[in-house]
Amino acid sequence: MTATLKSFQTNINCGSCVRSISPFLDELDGVTIWRVDVEDDRKVLTVEGTASDAEIIRVVEDAGYDIRPLN
Repeated sequence: MTATLKSFQTNINCGSCVRSISPFLDELDGVTIWRVDVEDDRKVLTVEGTASDAEIIRVVEDAGYDIRPLN
């Protein structure tokens, strides 16, 4: 499976939020690297890897955050 870059709008809005989501995304199979741009009003989460949108959305929601794909 080819690695892709996916972007999502979230409500992960500070360093503490990023730290709390870290274990969820770090342990998700198929995630190579990820980051959250907390300076962007949309709080954009960018994920590189082979994990599906559904898998990424599930772990972010499990961590207690809102997420939706950016087109």
